[in-house]
Amino acid sequence: MQHLDRRPRRILATSALPYANGHIHLGHLVEYIQTDIFVRYHKLRGEQAIYLCADDTHGTAIMIRARTEGRSEQELIADMKEAHVADFADFQIEFDHYGSTDSPANQRRCSEIWQSLRTRGLITTRNVQQLYDPLAGVFLADRFVRGTCPRCKAADQYGDSCEQCGGAYSPADLIDPVSTLSGAQPEVRSADHLFVRLESLHSFLTEWTQSSGALDPPIANYLAGHFLNEPLRDWDISRPAPYFGFEIPDAPGHYWYVWFDAPIGYLAATTEWCAVSGESFESWWHRGQTEQPAAEIHHFIGKDITYFHTLFWPSMLEVAGLALPTRVRVHGFLTVNGQKMSKSRGTFLLARTYLDHLDPGMLRYYYATKLSGGIDDIDLNLEEFTAKVNADLVGKVVNLASRTARWLEATGLSATYPDDGGLFAEAAADGEAIAAAFEACDCARAMRIIMVAADRANLYVDTQQPWKLAKAGPGSAAQLQDVATVAINLFRQIAVYLSPVLPVFSNQVGALIGGAIRSWDESQTPLAGISSGVFTPLMRRVEAGQVAALISQSLIETGTQAQPQGVQSMDPQTSLETPSTPPLHIPPPADLGAALTAEPLAPECTIDDFSKVDLRVARIVAAEEVAEAKKLLRLTISLGGETTRTIFAGIKGFHTPESLVGRLVVVVANLAPRQMKFGLSEGMVAAASGAGATGVYLLSPDSGALPGMRLH
Repeated sequence: MQHLDRRPRRILATSALPYANGHIHLGHLVEYIQTDIFVRYHKLRGEQAIYLCADDTHGTAIMIRARTEGRSEQELIADMKEAHVADFADFQIEFDHYGSTDSPANQRRCSEIWQSLRTRGLITTRNVQQLYDPLAGVFLADRFVRGTCPRCKAADQYGDSCEQCGGAYSPADLIDPVSTLSGAQPEVRSADHLFVRLESLHSFLTEWTQSSGALDPPIANYLAGHFLNEPLRDWDISRPAPYFGFEIPDAPGHYWYVWFDAPIGYLAATTEWCAVSGESFESWWHRGQTEQPAAEIHHFIGKDITYFHTLFWPSMLEVAGLALPTRVRVHGFLTVNGQKMSKSRGTFLLARTYLDHLDPGMLRYYYATKLSGGIDDIDLNLEEFTAKVNADLVGKVVNLASRTARWLEATGLSATYPDDGGLFAEAAADGEAIAAAFEACDCARAMRIIMVAADRANLYVDTQQPWKLAKAGPGSAAQLQDVATVAINLFRQIAVYLSPVLPVFSNQVGALIGGAIRSWDESQTPLAGISSGVFTPLMRRVEAGQVAALISQSLIETGTQAQPQGVQSMDPQTSLETPSTPPLHIPPPADLGAALTAEPLAPECTIDDFSKVDLRVARIVAAEEVAEAKKLLRLTISLGGETTRTIFAGIKGFHTPESLVGRLVVVVANLAPRQMKFGLSEGMVAAASGAGATGVYLLSPDSGALPGMRLH
């Protein structure tokens, strides 16, 4: 709760600047969604939080691509910025300002930082050997050389650092280097370069990285063990012509290396935002400002660029007398189905391709369930994605409103909030734990707490059975209104907590009941005596065909599947480019009948035979592994009210216990119990499998079905 006597915190958050040579993919979105959730949460708490970003536009790759496409670098980066901004907006990522590193503001800030380094005597010049691409006719930036790491011998590593051992080195040190621009074997040529002498800042960097609290312990320990335990190498800060970037004012023919001007883009974006918002740049970045609370600066980055943001960047800020980061929040990489994103498997998924098939809020929620604030990689398991979205967002949250909101359309909410047995108060008390999780960027913990509250709310509806009250006649109308009032309040309370993750969904909830959600404190007080809107579907289930179509389109776009007429092949130099024609909506793969051939239809039965099998809708309320069994999960299912059953299902390896809880399934409810060595199994969960299947597919009823309903 925002205290009236406390001035709002001032929070400036940034994400690493996306490079202007390619479109946004789902791996990029991990970071931008994480940052957006963080900023939206703090805005909801009444803090002055801003989210600033920009396109990273300089370097050899941009120059080569523009040359290949026969246009200027400025035209190229303008088109890419438009595409990036559109992708981010459609994923509900809201920047307070989005700029470009090829801006006058950034050039001015670069010159200021450079002058500070010169004044401190930290710039030196020396002749170095650098890799040169004889086909492209350019010296190669570190990131456009790949080869074998000279330290750990890992293959296919970048020219500046190794993803396997974390070591940093010169591209010339790589074993068997290859230019990623042309595929040519680079030549070694000499050129003058300017360097920053980092060793003179060694004691500062040791103190800041180890004691400031800006870094999580694993990151601080990594820096201490890999870099700060020996003299720091001078930082190569320039590139000779030809190069697309800012020419260094006092060194004609030399250009600032992209990793110099890219982080300074944070300062330039702040400058540009301040110019239109009436704010002072000094109050955000200069030290010693006493007129208002000091600004907190939070950088969100991937673990592959830790070196630049925790050694080079703070060094520049320190020398320039600017504020140092409050926190550098480092996350891991995205894998898809347990492996690196792959073009050959169709899992190198562009943001725009995803948007052609699925709701962006679903991915935001799924990422939130995975983001713990640590540096572990997170996995987009497409089967788990489908199950979790359907179980949590559709089966628990949306279903809570779909089962009760219609009974309030005519009457509105009860005049006073009814007795709910303490449910609203319990979820209100959860607010502090949820808030602490969002503050720590542990979105996964926040989502778990929220879904437990959703389980309690759904159990309340299952117990009160408003559908029966509706059939009982006018004498039960008041009780029905009370039950629906409680349910819709619990639903809106959950929507408040989810609003940093699902901003569009929260707006839809506001249109249904209570108006726009604007404050975290709205989770603390229930609504009563107001009208309710007409319920419309807020989110639909993910269907397997949608995921199949997504993968099919991705295979076409990456050139790994035969392309229908009218879709152009992509130039290898621009492999992240989408086709020039509109993306195709590919139907699910054709059903060739293999499953039916392998397992023919059973002998004919009568309706009397079928009626002996009692198929019921059930909700999985608990799931756990059976340690001593290779294939079994122990499920506790609810048939409505207090009627529960234990079922042992042979689905281990295909479904995780956490993805099943809350999911609606179909069960054979009158199957004779079977005693197993693990316990008594009291039914069977209906599932499909067969020839060519890669999993066991649980049958799920449409949204709105209720536990206990019989299948006819």
